[in-house]
Amino acid sequence: MSAGIVLAVDGGNSKTDLALVSADGGALALRRGPRSTPQYLGVDGCLDVLEELLDDALEEAGVARGDQPVAEISELLLAGVDFPSDEEELQAAAARRGWASRTVVENDTFAVLRAGTDRGWGVAVVCGSGINCVGVAPDGRHARFPSLGAITGDWGGGYDVGLAGVVAAARSEDGRGRITSLEQAMPSHFGLSSPQELAEAIHRGRVEQSRIIELAPVVLAEAEHDGVAAEIVARLASEIVALARVALRRLEFEEPAEVLLGGGLVQSGDGRLVGAVRAGLADVETVLAVRATASAPIVGATLLGLDVLGAPPEAKSRARKELAAAAQVGAD
Repeated sequence: MSAGIVLAVDGGNSKTDLALVSADGGALALRRGPRSTPQYLGVDGCLDVLEELLDDALEEAGVARGDQPVAEISELLLAGVDFPSDEEELQAAAARRGWASRTVVENDTFAVLRAGTDRGWGVAVVCGSGINCVGVAPDGRHARFPSLGAITGDWGGGYDVGLAGVVAAARSEDGRGRITSLEQAMPSHFGLSSPQELAEAIHRGRVEQSRIIELAPVVLAEAEHDGVAAEIVARLASEIVALARVALRRLEFEEPAEVLLGGGLVQSGDGRLVGAVRAGLADVETVLAVRATASAPIVGATLLGLDVLGAPPEAKSRARKELAAAAQVGAD
């Protein structure tokens, strides 16, 4: 089966998408599973998740697993792959699994960039559970960030935004901060009545602390009418702008580049966040456009594989359409 088949993966901190696509752009299978980031699961744990998804995808495609590689190229785009040493370790381990004749491992920001533009270069900022950025120049040079959270100066993922909402709610309740609708919205999300009750539930383990990430979209929704929530969103926008500016400056683009925004936090907003980022980059001459990606990152991972195979534009267009249709069927 391997000739002309792309095995594409977009693996994040909350979910993983795996696709099998033919060289002509036909979507053979698309499967979704749990998180696969090696940062939390380790290399073997990550690959075990992908192995199970691959078996499901082969069953969906009606293909029996044999001794030969199932794909000509595998593009594994994963959150938590932040250093060259991460890429090398995971690539070697994935190659030993024998899934593909050739294996490429990169950070998931590359998938967002490729999903958002057919140019193949520009700047992408991902706001999911965490925040990250990549810049790619037309000549192939990269601008990267470690994206390890607070220890590398990062703020702005879903957990950070949700936690900022919890903090604001608590301070609104006890008088240390400004009154905000987050005081009701944060605990209400978990069926609770007050920030103090929410704090106790988290402290006692009745609400897992990791679930704070669920509150990020609530903060974005409250920002439409609440000044405190709007300030949190403005801070997020400023962090995105800072990342994009640095990537643009490092790569010294000779012609204007697109800035693509992806990730669940961007998709859950009402356009306010994208608009704020666009305004924050308005004075940068090397910015052609700022927009949210219309295609999912799994599309970008697939397109990178089709690029390697030298697939024609019509095959890539077909892959975009069929993967979008398959994702919609899965959502229904």
